[in-house]
Amino acid sequence: MRASAPPSLGEPLRDETDTERLDRNLIELLQEVRVVQTGVQVLFAFLLTVPFSSRFDAITGFQRGAYFTALVGAAAASVLLIAPTALHRVLFRMGQKAYMVEVSNRLALGGLVSTAVAMIAVMLLVSDVMFGTGPALGIAVVTAAAFIAVWAALPLRRRRHVRAAARRARTPGRR
Repeated sequence: MRASAPPSLGEPLRDETDTERLDRNLIELLQEVRVVQTGVQVLFAFLLTVPFSSRFDAITGFQRGAYFTALVGAAAASVLLIAPTALHRVLFRMGQKAYMVEVSNRLALGGLVSTAVAMIAVMLLVSDVMFGTGPALGIAVVTAAAFIAVWAALPLRRRRHVRAAARRARTPGRR
């Protein structure tokens, strides 16, 4: 039996079964996670080396807080972004694709939020060392605003637009 994605989700109609759709969704999700995961692992590895540098003992309490926030964010992002692969391996061939897609999507979103937190904290730390706390706070706010605008506002705006168009299309006689 062939099925297509509901128009309310904004996906183009495809001639695929539910199983084919789940397969495609899981493959796409795992591929997306792979892209982000590499950057997070590089950031995490860098953060793990920082305490061993000669100047680390001289940082302020504020800088230690920013560093630890970045470290925790990178660790959380690593956990959340690697989890879909672990989930897939553990549930492989058990008929749990729908579950894997749903949970992995949530884990990936959490991983993206954690990645943003880690990167904002790194910008705060580096900016504070380079320019002082005042400018660093401004740079962190601008960095956070960029993440919110591009990673959240842009796709959520489009999502609202697509859903509104789908509602109008389902309501006969309305334009």
